[in-house]
Amino acid sequence: MKIIVTGGAGFIGGNFIHHMTTKYPSYNIICLDALTYAGNIETLESVMDHPKFKFVKGDISDRDFIYQLFEEEKPDVIVNFAAESHVDRSIADPGIFLQTNILGTGVLLDACKKYGIKRYHQVSTDEVYGDLPLDRSDLFFTEETPIHTSSPYSASKASADLLVQAYCRTFKVPATISRCSNNYGPYHFPEKLIPLMIANALNDKSLPVYGNGENVRDWLYVEDHCIAIDMIIHKGKVGEIYNVGGHNERTNLEVVKTIIRELGKSEDLISYVTDRLGHDMRYAIDPTKIKNELGWEPTTTFDEGIKKTIKWYLDNKSWWENIISGEYQKYYDKMYGNR
Repeated sequence: MKIIVTGGAGFIGGNFIHHMTTKYPSYNIICLDALTYAGNIETLESVMDHPKFKFVKGDISDRDFIYQLFEEEKPDVIVNFAAESHVDRSIADPGIFLQTNILGTGVLLDACKKYGIKRYHQVSTDEVYGDLPLDRSDLFFTEETPIHTSSPYSASKASADLLVQAYCRTFKVPATISRCSNNYGPYHFPEKLIPLMIANALNDKSLPVYGNGENVRDWLYVEDHCIAIDMIIHKGKVGEIYNVGGHNERTNLEVVKTIIRELGKSEDLISYVTDRLGHDMRYAIDPTKIKNELGWEPTTTFDEGIKKTIKWYLDNKSWWENIISGEYQKYYDKMYGNR
């Protein structure tokens, strides 16, 4: 089995590569990543010498490059993690999200159609469904929930999903889609909520919380997500969408206060900043379908996962401290400095 993992130097893609090289040492795993700001080659340091692993730098929207890669490698499976994924960045500059998330996905699908593959898997997000009201805890996203996007990011991911479905139906590309809730765990880029709060708290810096912090997210430990994708590419039914959720709903403020307690810091570090434009109120996934059809369910509770995540950041300071310096710091100052 030869698998190309796009966006494999990013957070979830990197964790997926670690999972696959450990579980399937005989598989050939090729990481394709453009190494934009969120791609970090250090994430893959421990697998670089693996005899069945190969890293290739490139952009999924570069058609000539992608076609050449398919001709040379003749992959069996494509797992597409490659995406611009930060909502705030999509509000500030939507164009790159359209380029990578929509046009890049289209190039990959054209390559799959031209050269043939056994499975194309699109890693999507629950954000394509929009949001749920805070006062309806009985409501959850299912695979039948209509798409109703709120940001340029979620709109670009929804567009990519529709392309995948169209290529599956029209051109018979053997594709599947998974839509996950918020991931957390090792190698998470420090602009996202949990690693940002860990890094800032460790440095006794302000912890910026949007609005009043009441927005609810369903947190999924990244290792559980990787296991779900593994199951889908091996046993999932072509043409199907699978929701992957953690059943770990928390408000943003609860998440921040949990991190503060674990690190023994003061809640005085919390600062409330102007809310994000179009900020979704609640995400919550019903993962019944993937449980019934493939036997997957999350095994890591939030309380367990957050302890493991904090420990990882404490044990791997050099990984995230290198990122926080330089260009990321300029972005951080722009987004939070005057709010």
